[in-house]
Amino acid sequence: MAKDINLSSLLLLLCFTTLTEALWLTIPSKGTKCMSEEIQTHVVVLADYYVVADDIQGHQLQTISAKVTSPYGNNLHQNENVTHGQFAFTTTETGNYVACFWVDNKHQEGGGETTISLEWKTGIHAKDWDSVARKDKIEGIELELRKLEGAVEAIRDNLIYLKNREAEMREVSETTNARVAWFSIFSLGICILVSGLQLWYLKRFFRKKKLI
Repeated sequence: MAKDINLSSLLLLLCFTTLTEALWLTIPSKGTKCMSEEIQTHVVVLADYYVVADDIQGHQLQTISAKVTSPYGNNLHQNENVTHGQFAFTTTETGNYVACFWVDNKHQEGGGETTISLEWKTGIHAKDWDSVARKDKIEGIELELRKLEGAVEAIRDNLIYLKNREAEMREVSETTNARVAWFSIFSLGICILVSGLQLWYLKRFFRKKKLI
């Protein structure tokens, strides 16, 4: 019974971890629409995007431009005056990877909003399982278990990453608290020193005036 429950849980986990859906982004006629995802290093990223056709028959698709940058501002993908495109890269930096889209208004009429479909896959979702199945000659349950193994590894790597981030944040917090404590002690010392100097000056002044 326990084995059946565990297997069911793992299969349910696989369903959730392998499900990917395309995002629909609405781009204003003037302006930029961006999306970002925090990704660690050595992760494969694949993406497809295209302009969604409107309901007007014979209406020419609006062209867009796209740009993808790394957390340090490196340009990973740039495309201009297109109706569809794709990009792929392996991350070398940890942080937010940003994809921005805007409408090309040059030589085009209209000026309304444009909708694009973006399918963004990372890590285990970006793996070509059909190629893996053909290469290793596996199918059915064995292929699903291979996908499950990949999903579990991805979750484990993500948990390790989160644990390391937590340790870094805790270290930063402790360092900040220590600096604040030392600054408070230093400020208190300055206050005591200034108060002592003021008291000494006032006593000297009153003695000089023979008031005490």
